[in-house]
Amino acid sequence: MEEYLPLIIQLVSGAVGGNVAGKLLPKLNLGTLGNSISGILGGGLGGTLLGMLGLATDGGMDVTGIIGSIAGGGVGGGVIMAIIGAIKGAMSK
Repeated sequence: MEEYLPLIIQLVSGAVGGNVAGKLLPKLNLGTLGNSISGILGGGLGGTLLGMLGLATDGGMDVTGIIGSIAGGGVGGGVIMAIIGAIKGAMSK
């Protein structure tokens, strides 16, 4: 279970990051469910990209590993939510 905990943290923080970005960027808001789903997707991608770039920690459950998972998931969730919101807004015009 400990090997999946960083991924779970990234997905949850991605959902939170997507909803925070939706509140900060009302023109790109997808609604609570849309923000959460796109944030979860972004949280997983954000953590994976950090790992590929070598910026992620080893996935351990020390303080730096947890903070890295939260930061990667939250930022990834917010970015993906904003991208999907911008695409949706452009398509509706």
